[in-house]
Amino acid sequence: MAKESLIQHNTADYNIAVQTIKDAILRSQYQAAKLVNREMLSLYYGIGRYISANSRDGFWGTGAIKTISERLRKELPGLKGFSESSLKNMRMFYEEWSPVLESSDTPSSISPIMIGEIETTSLLSSKSAITIDDLELFCNLSFTHHIRILNGEKDIVKRWKYIKLSIDNKWDSRYLQQQIKDNVADKYGAMPSNFSVTIRDSRDAIKSLNMFKDEYILDFINTEEIGIRDMADIDERVVEKEIIHNIKKFIMTFGRDFAFVGNQYHLEAYSEDFFPDLLFFNRELNCLVVVELKTGNFKPGYLAQLMTYLRILDDTVRKPHENPSIGIVLCKNANKDFVEYVIQDYAKPMGVATYRLSEDMPEKLREALPDVEELKKLL
Repeated sequence: MAKESLIQHNTADYNIAVQTIKDAILRSQYQAAKLVNREMLSLYYGIGRYISANSRDGFWGTGAIKTISERLRKELPGLKGFSESSLKNMRMFYEEWSPVLESSDTPSSISPIMIGEIETTSLLSSKSAITIDDLELFCNLSFTHHIRILNGEKDIVKRWKYIKLSIDNKWDSRYLQQQIKDNVADKYGAMPSNFSVTIRDSRDAIKSLNMFKDEYILDFINTEEIGIRDMADIDERVVEKEIIHNIKKFIMTFGRDFAFVGNQYHLEAYSEDFFPDLLFFNRELNCLVVVELKTGNFKPGYLAQLMTYLRILDDTVRKPHENPSIGIVLCKNANKDFVEYVIQDYAKPMGVATYRLSEDMPEKLREALPDVEELKKLL
């Protein structure tokens, strides 16, 4: 009798849970015929709060979330996105973000005995402990992206950085997942440069610094495919040729809002000819970006060469409405401290980043990357 009573009790609880979640879904759909991202996140956050409060202390019993998911799909035929794993992701979404999104005086969960309406407007609450701008970014990122970040990164600061990087660079969720594996959050903004002293507007200086990473993974350059067995034999022209061949992939790797202008771009000053390796225009920074490729270690002379290119670009190519050009030396290896030491004496904005080819990576990482043929199909 006791077992039968427990089953009836659980069934009653599940009925209430199913009805409560179903009502929240229908109410949300009523408020917006086509759920916008903010509304969806608010809904998922509210459902996550409800599930967390009722499942963590055993109130619902084992297998409750699976049972509720199955019942929901029967109650709402054609419903997608509310599988058992999805409901657990909603719970994680709430539990991971509620300490950040809700102030200390806001209840962190709903009591198990509270079975009324699910609150779906939590993300719009003025009680949030974060800034409005951060909240806007948070609400503009898809739920799938959020789950990738929560599963792949535990550090709260880096999570916020991945949210911003995903939105700024328009990363899809799979690409975001790879970026988290590569720990790119530590690479953006870490490139040694003189932007802080050469770019007058501090906001532009910060934007420029955050635009570039200190290291780029050029995994589409396969030295075996192009017939080079020894990495010491590869030269700048080979790297340049492979970048041009895979220019879309390079731009995705390099960052957002870059447009390719040309390679070996002809510059002339006082009858002297110069040919910078790669020239881009960045829409966000509103400036030309010249990239000089080097296959060896960083040398101070590379900055002098870059300085010449920037001077000529600003005098002969840059439009009146554009910001001063930026130069990047992309080399195999660089001592950051030394670069910081020598770069400050140059009057043009420039930085030094490094790159890795697929042959430089650990075997396990190389196996996880798509092969060159797949990339060619994409391009």
